[in-house]
Amino acid sequence: MASQLEPILNQLRNSSLPYPTAQSLLSKSKIYLLQNHALTPTSQTPSSLLPLALEILELGALQSIRAAPTHGDVAIPAFIRYVQQVTPFYDAGVVSNGTENRSKITGLYLLLLLTQGRYAEFHSELEAIGTGQAEKDKFLGYPIRLERWLMEGSYDQVWKAIRHGEVPSEEFGVFSEILTSQIRNEIATSSEKAYPSLPISSTKSLLFLESEGDVINFAHSRGWIVKDGQIYFPELGEGEEPEQDVSLVVIENTLGYARQLETIV
Repeated sequence: MASQLEPILNQLRNSSLPYPTAQSLLSKSKIYLLQNHALTPTSQTPSSLLPLALEILELGALQSIRAAPTHGDVAIPAFIRYVQQVTPFYDAGVVSNGTENRSKITGLYLLLLLTQGRYAEFHSELEAIGTGQAEKDKFLGYPIRLERWLMEGSYDQVWKAIRHGEVPSEEFGVFSEILTSQIRNEIATSSEKAYPSLPISSTKSLLFLESEGDVINFAHSRGWIVKDGQIYFPELGEGEEPEQDVSLVVIENTLGYARQLETIV
């Protein structure tokens, strides 16, 4: 039985495999697993198929994430389904040939929950893993650190992790642009609360945008007013007070890192 899956596995282990090709191979292998009671681990599943079945599902999850930038509308839901399919194998103690795949896939799932703002589910998953050991793992520790910094408003730390090559593998880099957008909007909200206006040049550094034109486009998308080289934020409603303390710390930390980055560049 196992010999029929090995050629498929050898192809799926190629991380640069085109997504349509990978999908075709995965469909064939999952039909085979289903026919042999191996798509989920049961008492009827031949023991020789268990690790192969798990690895196929793990590779399906990784192939889906790699395809997310171009096939996100189908790739992300596919990744979630693969996570749901591999979980019973992990719970049953099955181990695949790819020893790092479990922590990588779990770390990617945690990062996905983070980018979707599903914090309750993020912490539920984390409780099941155990935070102490997870933080030491290079794949699990990455989303844990990001979540902590996001909750603290330490966006400069998140920027460093994204920009300075701290991403543990290529699959995690898929979420960098999503996190960048998320942080940019958080900083924009803090800026609105802390200042009546800011120079365009400072706003460019603060939001890590490439040009002043990008700042103007972003400003218009937020309903900000651009005039004489300055960004004017919407006025606070009656009775509202500027949230100086937290917002200023967030902004100063981020601006400080932005200036350091510009100096290095």
